[in-house]
Amino acid sequence: MKKIVILGSTGSIGCQAINVIKRLRGEIEIAGLTTYSNLALLKKQIRVCRPQIVSVWKEEQALELNEWCKRNKIKLEILHGLEGLVEIAGCAASDMVLSAVVGSIGLKPLLAAIKSKKNIALANKEALVIAGDIIMAEAKKNKVKLIPVDSEHSAVFQCLKQEDAKTVHKIILTASGGPFYRYNSSHSDIKVSQALDHPTWKMGQKITIDSATLMNKGLEAIEAHHLFNIGFDKIEIVIHPQSIVHSMVEFIDTTVLAHLSYPTMELPIQYALTYPERCKLPLRRLDLSVIKRLEFDAPDFDRFPCLKLALNAGKISGTMPAVMNAANEKAVRFFLDGKIKFTDIAKIIKKVMSLHKTIENPSLDDIFAADLWAREVTRAFSG
Repeated sequence: MKKIVILGSTGSIGCQAINVIKRLRGEIEIAGLTTYSNLALLKKQIRVCRPQIVSVWKEEQALELNEWCKRNKIKLEILHGLEGLVEIAGCAASDMVLSAVVGSIGLKPLLAAIKSKKNIALANKEALVIAGDIIMAEAKKNKVKLIPVDSEHSAVFQCLKQEDAKTVHKIILTASGGPFYRYNSSHSDIKVSQALDHPTWKMGQKITIDSATLMNKGLEAIEAHHLFNIGFDKIEIVIHPQSIVHSMVEFIDTTVLAHLSYPTMELPIQYALTYPERCKLPLRRLDLSVIKRLEFDAPDFDRFPCLKLALNAGKISGTMPAVMNAANEKAVRFFLDGKIKFTDIAKIIKKVMSLHKTIENPSLDDIFAADLWAREVTRAFSG
């Protein structure tokens, strides 16, 4: 039986992972859970999953949870803060970690899990974006498997399963285009509620906004660059509104392998958790006669400048991806809080990137310093 720790158990991916594990009926044991702020949901998950260890963000949350456990006669080790997140990621209670936290905060716990030689189901793309070279080197050193949970990277991972990387001509990442790809009105008038209304996927707030700006696809291109050790010149992005083709791989003989399914995160989550096995899922089966049409289009970089900014940051490399990612995280938060316009997200990221002096081959300390610097600079643009 696999024993797993879920980092970010109360988020969208974490909740769906728990549902998947329930269906697997005893094949996977949940050893640990973490949340940033949703203590009410974490308590419900503790009752259902019976983990050995949990971590929350604030010390007062840990104290409240401890009192709740006493009242309900639940034995549980309770940690808190970034130190708690790092400790639970590397704890002896598990042999696999699902990294589903959002943002660069996932980097330290991810490295802790890798150094503890735990296989990783990776849903936290930002860690790879800002420190991909370091993460992949540590994974290779510790002989750890990084199994992608993002639907696009899971698709590529599965298409490449029996192939030699030398035979790859290019990776084709598909993007839904989000809610505004065919939006004819001014992007500056877009409201938060509109940006959160994704046409095909149900996701957390941050990734939904990233999908609306197409930033998410830029982040995924950087993630693919590191995961599959492939140059940006061999990564193509196409808009695919139906979200049926999750990604494709073209090989040197012109063969193209594609991964198709209805849009659901439960499929890549389960594949990552059960890998290398493939298990049944009670999902509707693909019926192409009903779908009838699959459309593809080139991305519009002028209308969606965040995509170009992310790709440029990836190509520059060094500390620039960390700066781009931090500026985006802060700008998205400002937009969600109603402090800036939708179009200001890209403007702020571009400005912060232009002010940064890139450090090549950065250390972890360099990356953390660049991340902090970018957040401080971005804060000045909040209005």
